[in-house]
Amino acid sequence: MDVSYNKLFKLLIDKSMKKTDLRMATGISPNTLTKLSNNEYVSMEVLVKICRVLDCDFSDIMEIIPIKKHE
Repeated sequence: MDVSYNKLFKLLIDKSMKKTDLRMATGISPNTLTKLSNNEYVSMEVLVKICRVLDCDFSDIMEIIPIKKHE
């Protein structure tokens, strides 16, 4: 399975926040923000920090995308 953080970036737009604002508010590193932008795995701790700052749940910022099987 793959992960997508498109919901997170849409939520930031809805809240008139930039990625930099999120990084500063959560204290996450620039490298972690890059991982989010590239839909790579990040720690549960990072996801919890984001949810606390944005007052939301995991399902509001990410989704799990099933990997398509080649037949």
